[in-house]
Amino acid sequence: MLQYLFGMTGALADEAAGAAEAAATETAAQVNSVVSLLFTFAPLVLIFVVFWFMMIRPQRKKDKQVKEMLGNLKAGDRICTIGGIYGTITGIKDDTITLSVGRENTTMVIARWAIRSVEEVTIENDAQELN
Repeated sequence: MLQYLFGMTGALADEAAGAAEAAATETAAQVNSVVSLLFTFAPLVLIFVVFWFMMIRPQRKKDKQVKEMLGNLKAGDRICTIGGIYGTITGIKDDTITLSVGRENTTMVIARWAIRSVEEVTIENDAQELN
């Protein structure tokens, strides 16, 4: 009778070991599928990170500098427009800039966004002309 009980106990232990082995195999299969999925998407994530640091981030930095430059405009600044016209700012309203251009100081009204750069030239006295 003891052998019978021990025999059943052994069978139950073998069955439990088989179930544990099956669970371990299933867990290993799940881990392998997660790892393969990770290796599948890793190049896409890497491409996005490189794209971010090479293109998006520098463009945002440049846009921030342009916005700061346009915000700091004042009368008397010498500017260059995106069309290549050089002039001196005589007046600023919300989104429009009044420029003095040429020897006759022709007045032009342009949009604020049309300014490419502010020149580093300063007028020392009224007798000096930039044009």
